[in-house]
Amino acid sequence: MILGSERSAGLVAVPEGQEVRLAVLAMVGTTVFDGGLMERAMSRTLVEQGVPEGSAEFERMQGYARDHSGISRMTVFSELFSDPKTAVSANRMFELNCDELIAAGGIRPVPGAEESIGWLRDAGIKVCLATGFGRHTQNMVLESLGWMGLADLSLCPADAGRGRPFPDMVLTAVLALDIDDVRKVAVVGDTSADIHTGLRAGATVAAGVLTGAHTEATLRGAGATAVVPSVKDFPALLEGRAAGL
Repeated sequence: MILGSERSAGLVAVPEGQEVRLAVLAMVGTTVFDGGLMERAMSRTLVEQGVPEGSAEFERMQGYARDHSGISRMTVFSELFSDPKTAVSANRMFELNCDELIAAGGIRPVPGAEESIGWLRDAGIKVCLATGFGRHTQNMVLESLGWMGLADLSLCPADAGRGRPFPDMVLTAVLALDIDDVRKVAVVGDTSADIHTGLRAGATVAAGVLTGAHTEATLRGAGATAVVPSVKDFPALLEGRAAGL
C-alpha cells in the first residue's frame, strides 16, 4: 500500500509480493542527528594535520568530506592526503575528536527512529545499524543514545572489510543474520553512498531519506527505489510485505 503522502511524492514502494527480512539502516543523518558534531571533528582534524583553517585547501577538504558523507572516513582521508601514514594518522585523530565531542553531548535520535526500528523488529524484520565511522565511535553513539541492543546487529567498515559505497557491510549483515536471499534486504540512508551500497549488494529496496546530507535529486540520481522524508516514514513502504504478514 502506498500512503497518500508517498503517492504525492512519486515514491516507489516495495514490489508486490516481495518479502523483506532485513533492513540495513544508516546512522548519522538517517537514524541519528549529530548537530554538526562530525563536521566539527573534521575541522579539528584538518587543523591538527597542518591545514590552516579558512584556507582554500581547508575549504576544499571540508567540501570533499561533506560531499562524500556516508563513505568510510578512512577512504576519505586516503583521498585527501597522498601519504598513507598521514591518512591513517588523520583518521585516528578524527576518531579521537569524534569521541571527545560525542562525550560532550549533542547526539540525538531522528524523531521516530526508535519507533521505526521497533516496528521493523515486531514485524519479523531484522535490523542492522551501519556506519562509515570506526567501531569505537559507533559504540559511543549507541551508548550515548541508550541504543545498545536496539538493533539485531551494528556494523562499521572494519567489520566487513570495506565501507560504503561497496556492498560489504550489507552482505556481512546478510551472512551474520542468516538471511537466505539478498533480494529480501532493504537499505535505507541519507547519502548516495547508501543507495549505491544497497544496489550493489542486490537489495530490492534502496531507499533515501531527507534528514541528512543529500537532496532528493541526488538520491534519485544514485538510483534510489524510493525517497521518504524521514526514517519514521519508512515502515509505510513495507506495510503488508514484512516477513510473516
